[in-house]
Amino acid sequence: MVKAEKRFSSLDVCAGAGGLALGLEQAGFDPVLLIDNRDVACETLRVNRPHWHVLEMDLMEFVPDDYPQVYDVDLLSAGLPRVQASATATRRHGSEAELELLKATIMLVPGVQPRALVVENVPDLAVKPGYESIRDFVAEELGHLGYRHRWFVLNAADHGVAQSREQGILVAFKGDAMDFFEEPAPSLEPFVTVGDALRESMSARGWQQAEEWAKQADKLAPTLVGGSWKRGGPDLGPTGSKRAWAKMGVDGGTLADDVPGPDFDWNPGAGRAGMVKLTVEQAATLQGFPAQWQIAGRKTVRYRQIGHASPPPVGQALGQSIRAALARSSA
Repeated sequence: MVKAEKRFSSLDVCAGAGGLALGLEQAGFDPVLLIDNRDVACETLRVNRPHWHVLEMDLMEFVPDDYPQVYDVDLLSAGLPRVQASATATRRHGSEAELELLKATIMLVPGVQPRALVVENVPDLAVKPGYESIRDFVAEELGHLGYRHRWFVLNAADHGVAQSREQGILVAFKGDAMDFFEEPAPSLEPFVTVGDALRESMSARGWQQAEEWAKQADKLAPTLVGGSWKRGGPDLGPTGSKRAWAKMGVDGGTLADDVPGPDFDWNPGAGRAGMVKLTVEQAATLQGFPAQWQIAGRKTVRYRQIGHASPPPVGQALGQSIRAALARSSA
């Protein structure tokens, strides 16, 4: 009889659409509780994993003592809202709310006592001088509690995601597990291009130029940006990203309700009207979500959740590295 692999436990905060939790699940971590303050994100989590315990709550109001199942979990994970670039972080109110959520996550550690911690955010947070003070705060708090930690940067493209998406990662361990932790190594497989990822879906309704389009879309997607929850419709990011999309014959200024039909004339030289538009489902594919993962809400809200999510393949890679370290630890 084959012995079943040991599963590990986790607490996932700021869970969003579940990208990080899904990747960690694939790596062997089962959440005892997931927390998010948006009802639509909680709906997304519940529709995909009815057995998960999902709590709709602001992280700043969460008290671990009220939820004894979270004590002594193997992993505390957080895919936190993105802080702003370091160039703007010092402006008034620049990233105050986002940095407070990072601090709140660190302050959960005494009450939860996880064996490991993983936080995902923008790469600047891990390396840029503008965030040195928050890294000092993390070092002081975790060191006081007996945790060793490391900051580093991963690119989702190195882990099978068809997108250039750098992510700043904080990993910490109690005891000696840090001695055994190895950062996830890049895949040896070639990058997955936009054309590779979307070729099948683009031809789903009989679009005759799908193969032609896919062959020239031979690049990684620029980083998907969820945008503000308070204003604007769905688009594929700032001006620079839209230019990159235009070079692949894609209108990055909006999203379509469906993929092109058989009569669509793809002619990028004619401007936006001649460019193909991506759907929300295709954006999810570019973010590394499996096709069966359902995103709740209307189009704009669905895209917001996808753009703000952590790509599941990165979560899986991180989870596998963390799990390997925990398995070798004596703590």
